[in-house]
Amino acid sequence: MRLLRTLGLIALLAVGAATGTVQADSLSGKILVAREGMPDPRFQETVIYLIDHDRNGALGLVVNKPIAIGPIAALLDQLGIDADEHEEDVGGSVTVHYGGPVDSGRYFVLHSDDYEAERTQYVSDGIAWTIGAEVLIDIALGQGPRRSLLIFGYSGWGSSQLESELARGDWVVIEADPDLVLGTDHESKWRRSLGGIII
Repeated sequence: MRLLRTLGLIALLAVGAATGTVQADSLSGKILVAREGMPDPRFQETVIYLIDHDRNGALGLVVNKPIAIGPIAALLDQLGIDADEHEEDVGGSVTVHYGGPVDSGRYFVLHSDDYEAERTQYVSDGIAWTIGAEVLIDIALGQGPRRSLLIFGYSGWGSSQLESELARGDWVVIEADPDLVLGTDHESKWRRSLGGIII
């Protein structure tokens, strides 16, 4: 059931992006920064890039919580992605990031907009995201985006839920900076984000 809801949400995001329907007050492409004293322990000291936000809810990816690093070939194997025809060319390591508490088995690649695949969606300010095996194989072959984060799981809010949390003061909203979102200095992202421009 959860997988069906996730697939449905991703399908809706794809349709919205394809039709260009973005609300005037949408926070898509903005950053949520957890305030000090965030009551939900899952989100303490998190920096979240919102890839979608409309009247039906919001979807974001935590960008400052790396959880593991290992050979990308082993990751492809664990995910059941067949890269046999490229086996000799696959190499290097990859860092896996925690994206949020929802559907931890689903992965997203958040990346610079110099890369495009069939399932790529552009957000704003030089940032895009892609799902599917193609982007992981391209990264493994050194043909992927210049900068990227491989993120498992996501952060989701139902209708008006994020607005309630904002009104309660749980989050600060700032403009997105690709260097902050896609940068690798994860330990400082939260503190740097707190010094950002509030929307």
